[in-house]
Amino acid sequence: ARAALRAGRRSGMPLSATATNVALGASKKLTTPSELLDDVDVFIFDCDGVIWRGDSLIEKVPAVLEMLRASGKKMFFVTNNSTKSRKGYGKKFDGLGLQVNPEEIFSSSFAAAAYLEQTKFAETGKKVYIIGEVGIEEELDLLNIPHIGGPGDKDKAPDMGPGGKVEHDHDVGAVIVGFDRHINYYKIQFAQLCINENEGCEFIATNLDAVTHLTDAQEWAGNGSMVGAIKGCTGKEPTLVGKPSPLMIDYIVEKFGVKRDRICMVGDRLDTDILFGANNGLKSCLTLSGVTTEEKLFSEENQIKPDYYVDSIADFM
Repeated sequence: ARAALRAGRRSGMPLSATATNVALGASKKLTTPSELLDDVDVFIFDCDGVIWRGDSLIEKVPAVLEMLRASGKKMFFVTNNSTKSRKGYGKKFDGLGLQVNPEEIFSSSFAAAAYLEQTKFAETGKKVYIIGEVGIEEELDLLNIPHIGGPGDKDKAPDMGPGGKVEHDHDVGAVIVGFDRHINYYKIQFAQLCINENEGCEFIATNLDAVTHLTDAQEWAGNGSMVGAIKGCTGKEPTLVGKPSPLMIDYIVEKFGVKRDRICMVGDRLDTDILFGANNGLKSCLTLSGVTTEEKLFSEENQIKPDYYVDSIADFM
């Protein structure tokens, strides 16, 4: 899969390029499952809002996955959530009673590490500063890439008295911004100093999701708000490694030898999941079990159209 990682140079896209291509065709309600299933060999599922909400499985998901495996379909689970590593997500699948192979799981924390591997970041001798959680740390550890920040900075506060300042690390060569439930002013200040004052320091975003699923009671501010804070004080666009960037699909296509026109992206977000499918030559299916309503799908302002839509993936049966 080394060539796929080399393709990451194309894959990491700046924020301004995330919506350059849109699917403009009409979306069809899937009422006959075979209409989609017969034309697809590989399903790529988003997780939050498709497989589960918070810590609760969506109804009939185990039966659907079992049916697809029995039909010989390949499956991958691609999430923009960076709070867990692939290993961490494996534990979540196990805890929900779902049998998923580790190589079928792709998180944006993995995508960030893969991007740094592709760009030979380790050879620079620099460190990574993390706004984010343990998932990013674990993926960087697998590549022996040194890092600071992350959960270790959750209780830090800057000295803002007379002459107060934050002393940042001049050896930081990249700042990764992932979802961080403990983001604070110290982290924002440290990150902006690295990006603004360390020559050549990269600004990498795991994803730009506006909201995220933390509980099944409501939506919560997503990583887009955290990336926006760093963009606001640096004036720079991040390199995006999660959906809809092509990095993860390039990796899957090369490593597993699958054809794009036989892949279907299934997700609950128009601006990440469905755009990811449209930008990368995949079929797409929107599920209404997450953040997108039927009203939003068919609103005049929405330009991103899936090939199919379903109430939930239970409609695949």
